Amino acid sequence: MAKYRLLTHEELMEMEQEFVEYLVVNGITAPDWEKMKKEEPAKAKQIIELFSDVVFAGILRKIKFLEFRSEHEVRVFQCLPEKLIQVALECEGEGVDFTQEGSIEQVLSDPPAEISIYTVEKEYNESREEELFEMIEWGCLVGGESLFKALSLALAASQE
Repeated sequence: MAKYRLLTHEELMEMEQEFVEYLVVNGITAPDWEKMKKEEPAKAKQIIELFSDVVFAGILRKIKFLEFRSEHEVRVFQCLPEKLIQVALECEGEGVDFTQEGSIEQVLSDPPAEISIYTVEKEYNESREEELFEMIEWGCLVGGESLFKALSLALAASQE
């Protein structure tokens, strides 16, 4: 069973060359692969699961920031080797929708009264990569450092 998830057929087709190289490195020739798919489909599926895990582990190791947005909150996570640092911005008032382009900048430049900004740190409960994968499955997207910095600066300013 895959540690993360199986690559979809489309994802696997996009990575066809990498998959062929993976098979070669593991001593599986093209005729062997075709034979395995027909005669040992469970074994072929297991190889695809292992390849999927290799792909996802490589992607997850490179992630430095994740973000989650909903109508009334933004959460940005700095994904360090041993822990997550979250900076969150929440607004209970009407007229704010953080899923809309430019909404964060608008709220930061003219903050409403019912806004809260805070930070928390958390060590990983599982391996870093497994936890980041779960966060992505939950709805987080790979993000950038700029939003994390902007929210951190807003937090620092609110504490002055």
